[in-house]
Amino acid sequence: MKTAEIRKRWLNFFAERGHTVVPSASLVSDDPTLMFTVAGMVPFVPYFTGLIPAPFDRATSVQKCIRTSDIEEVGKTPRHGTFFQMNGNFSFGDYFKKEAIGFAWEFLTGSEESGCLGFDPKDLWVTVYKDDDESIGYWTEIAGLPEERIQRLDADTNYWSTGQPGPAGPCSEIFFDRGPAYGIDGGPATDDDRYVEIWNLVFMQYLIGDVKSKTDFTILGELPKKNIDTGMGLERVAFIKQGVENMYEIDEVRPVLDRAAELSGRAYGANHEDDVRLRVIADHVRSSLMLLSDGVTPSNEGRGYILRRLMRRVVRAMRLLGVEGATFPELFAASRDAMKHSYPEVAEDYPRLSRIAFGEEDTFLRTLAGGTEILDAAVTSTKQAGGVTLNGKTAFLLHDTFGFPIDLTLEIAEEAGLRVDRGAFDSMMLEQRTRAKADAKSKKGHLADLSVYSAFRAGGETVFRGYDELITGTRVLGVIVDGVSVPAASAGQTAEVILAETTLYAESGGQDSDNGRIIGAGFEADVLDVQKPVKGLISHTVKIDQGTLAVGDEATTVVDADYRLGAAQAHSSTHLIHAALRQTLGENAHQSGSYNKAGYMRLDFSWNQALSTETKTEIEEIANNAIRDNFEVVTREMPIDEAKKLGAMALFGEKYGSTVRMVDINGPWSRELCAGTHVGRSSEIGLVSLVSESSVGSSNRRVEAMVGREAFRELSAERALVSQLTGALKTPREQLPEKIQELVNNLKNAEKKIAAFESQALSEKIPGLVEKAALLGNIRVVAQNVGELGSGDDLRALVTGVRERLGADAAVTALTATVAGRPLVIVGTNQAARDAGIAAGALVKIASGVLGGGGGGKPDLAQGGGSNPEAIPAALAAITEQIGR
Repeated sequence: MKTAEIRKRWLNFFAERGHTVVPSASLVSDDPTLMFTVAGMVPFVPYFTGLIPAPFDRATSVQKCIRTSDIEEVGKTPRHGTFFQMNGNFSFGDYFKKEAIGFAWEFLTGSEESGCLGFDPKDLWVTVYKDDDESIGYWTEIAGLPEERIQRLDADTNYWSTGQPGPAGPCSEIFFDRGPAYGIDGGPATDDDRYVEIWNLVFMQYLIGDVKSKTDFTILGELPKKNIDTGMGLERVAFIKQGVENMYEIDEVRPVLDRAAELSGRAYGANHEDDVRLRVIADHVRSSLMLLSDGVTPSNEGRGYILRRLMRRVVRAMRLLGVEGATFPELFAASRDAMKHSYPEVAEDYPRLSRIAFGEEDTFLRTLAGGTEILDAAVTSTKQAGGVTLNGKTAFLLHDTFGFPIDLTLEIAEEAGLRVDRGAFDSMMLEQRTRAKADAKSKKGHLADLSVYSAFRAGGETVFRGYDELITGTRVLGVIVDGVSVPAASAGQTAEVILAETTLYAESGGQDSDNGRIIGAGFEADVLDVQKPVKGLISHTVKIDQGTLAVGDEATTVVDADYRLGAAQAHSSTHLIHAALRQTLGENAHQSGSYNKAGYMRLDFSWNQALSTETKTEIEEIANNAIRDNFEVVTREMPIDEAKKLGAMALFGEKYGSTVRMVDINGPWSRELCAGTHVGRSSEIGLVSLVSESSVGSSNRRVEAMVGREAFRELSAERALVSQLTGALKTPREQLPEKIQELVNNLKNAEKKIAAFESQALSEKIPGLVEKAALLGNIRVVAQNVGELGSGDDLRALVTGVRERLGADAAVTALTATVAGRPLVIVGTNQAARDAGIAAGALVKIASGVLGGGGGGKPDLAQGGGSNPEAIPAALAAITEQIGR
């Protein structure tokens, strides 16, 4: 039975039994605490917790999921996959244990002819929570299972909670017995691979608190509404129904495995290590395809890093199988063809997906060529020195400069019998992340814990009036201070305010939030930020200027009209630039992200090479021609399927409901799904001026532009600069490029001459330094301070020059200088000195310590420095004292 057929049967079965069929949510989770959708119930969590009222009593879905926490197990067991599909049926205060158990047993054991799966009841086992006698009774009554095939287990396996105070309850799991050929007898309690879990039924019936761990909590009482959350692993059922050994051999995965085997010339089933690599390739290619399809792009952080890691593990595995060239064109095409029956979008969008994937592989193959050489040298050097730990600094250099993922460095080091100083690497990564976060907008941290919003959201959605009005009357529904709901807030306090209605736009869809005020009888508040903490609810972060703002107060929201106009101009110009990009570059230039605020826009798009000056000019001209042509901007709300039929473009990674807002500029020329605010006609934008174009990854570019009044100011500033240059250089504007190039060439020639003079001057110092060599025992030593120098390179040239002049007898050259006000020391030794046991690195460490700093290096040449120039004589004395011992 094909995987797509099992999926179809599931949805039909539950739809016929009154369940609303809910499409799979994106792999990119709405939950701010999750990077990906990791389970089938994740999209329904707000309904289970009561944060958002459930729009249906019962539902069913086949949810796309990604988990990478146990990525090292992929390929080694029959059931571990990074991408998987979870079939779920859910009840929100409707049916409970008896019905859920009945549905599960009927679907599993009902005949294939009736639309079920046709499992033999004698192959199925069940586990229950040890105290759940009620479930055992239903399993006996409904399924007729004998007592020996119902096993009681502890809370660590058969009790569900979020790990936080809230809903919880016992679980009952269904297992398939693969038979004695796969392991020992004894049922699921043996934890043997013979018994494959295919279904989990969660009975949410209790409210828990005082949560100390997954198994240590207090049951506060029963929930007012008992819920059902079940999940059937689609891949696990597929490999059983298809009679294959594991999930990697099912119809949606095996074609990639077979293609990888063909490309490598390795036979699947002939060698365990090769088999694991082939299964890893098959799993990771499919996962990467599905992540790309949901708008994730490779990068060095967050979700993009996970995707990049998966793709690079594929490349690495293919290399270990003996294939060093590009393989993604073959592997991703095989995965597309296998998955398109369940997910047609992977075929429809394949030109975009494949371009990103192929570009990532090409980049990494070049990365491997450069990084592997450095890593191999580091491994060799470490082993020659008798070490067992690779320097964490080397691992960080490979990651930061060459894009080498740390897991790949760990794998290669492990293959060479080494470990990596992970502590040092993690420390350097933390420092880098800390620096990066320092520039993040602090306002993102102002929202309260999500649980505080549940009571407000239960009252309904915030009505947004801002598309048609800038001012509206409303009522204060809630006030939150420091994460706690309070009755009021007074002047000087910062608070979150929940309103029944608002005209203030909440940040979303790439558009920054509105500026404005909230006023009422006896209070005024300045709006600092507007966000959507949970779906359907708008929260206003305000600073109260006057009076006291209290729950129940009548209020008025006032949008800053100038700021709103600027934001609308910027958002509409983003649509123009996107349309211009596609007109110029083709349909593969698809928007992958954006940010707009008054006067400024940026747009990221899928493309893997820099734009020429001519192309940028053409894009800018197309956008400004659209402004000149005064196109009407039309917004309409309609069902999402109707919008897609009209060709409306969606932004990958954005979440869309069943009803969407479509924005047309000149009809189909620019037609996108968008909830942002826009101008009425394109001429209202005024002007768009592209100011930059850059790379934001191997397959993504970014354009930035100033818009409207800010665009005019940008061009005016450039005009003033050009005027200043023409005056200073006494050159007509049209001849400025040639004149500036001439000056640059002259400067380069002058710098070369100066460098030659400086080099000659340095060379002339060498004989005098050689003459100052002193004999310490059998070692000739030059230990001198040469004064002020321009760079460390100058001092290094002096050290190596003096060392060469001292000849073959044992000799040490130790020179100091002051560079940019800081002391620097470099030591060089010849072979005879090193044979006598003198190492440059050791001498530099001694001298650097005296200078108040640090340093080191190789035995033949080392460098260090400090912060105290006055200690230079003492540092040189310390070197000579050490040599003389």
